[in-house]
Amino acid sequence: MKKNTLKSLEKRIAELEERFAQVLQAQPKPGKFKDWRLAIGKYKVTETTKAVDEAGRKIREADRRKTGI
Repeated sequence: MKKNTLKSLEKRIAELEERFAQVLQAQPKPGKFKDWRLAIGKYKVTETTKAVDEAGRKIREADRRKTGI
């Protein structure tokens, strides 16, 4: 490769690395519950939570049927 091409490529890679580092720093920090098991018992069981759980269960079952799991 030509010397100018290599310098240009080095410059572009350095810029990409800098931008990537900025993106990584800008990502939100993990929430309070890093492990879902720590959330167990934090919420009262109500008709609404039961409905949400059931809706989620149905969605997961439909996804499993689509993928054949």
